[in-house]
Amino acid sequence: MHRDHSPELTERPDPHEPFGETRWPMAAAVLAAMVLTMLLPDDLRMAPRWVLPVVEGLLLLALVAGDPGRINRRSAFLRAVAITLVAVLALSAVWSTVHLVDDLIHGGPETGSASSLLQTGGTVWVGTILAFSLLYYELDNGGAAARAHHMPPTPALAFPQQLNPELGAADWRPRFIDYLYLGLTNSTAFSPTDVMPLAPWAKIVMSVQALLSLLILGLVVARAVNVLA
Repeated sequence: MHRDHSPELTERPDPHEPFGETRWPMAAAVLAAMVLTMLLPDDLRMAPRWVLPVVEGLLLLALVAGDPGRINRRSAFLRAVAITLVAVLALSAVWSTVHLVDDLIHGGPETGSASSLLQTGGTVWVGTILAFSLLYYELDNGGAAARAHHMPPTPALAFPQQLNPELGAADWRPRFIDYLYLGLTNSTAFSPTDVMPLAPWAKIVMSVQALLSLLILGLVVARAVNVLA
């Protein structure tokens, strides 16, 4: 009786295995935004000091409990929770920016001295960067869980690795750090740098962020000149 003595084939990784990035960078950004909210003066917060951080913390806990470790579970409930979380963060950032601008224009007490001006303006500006970075992260291509399973051929936000596939691996996916970089550069350059908005919503959101950042930085500098003169 003939026996096959050929060596067993080693098991290869499934090319269709979902790619899931770790949760902690996104969670760290949410925690940082919560801390910045608590540091804001009362007049620049949308709610009492502990209300928004508690709401955001509970939503973050729901996400971590529903999809711990790496983000790859597609769920309508988790998607709704993630959208609610970034919507609260973005609304809070816009609210703080509007009231900061009003304070700067009318010379309110929160920006009356150089130290309070820089602290308050910097807190609002960094909070805006975090909020919009998380907004891009959750809206682009259906969110992190959807990107873990499938990347569409026509993305909403085109990164260099997508515009020129030779720059990245075949299974490249944008991670949170890529969206954080997008939020930072859009807030400093007031325009796209290396990431191109292709979808209408991406153009609108990036325009809103650039306008808010321009208002914050422009008015803070103008106010600082008056305070230090």
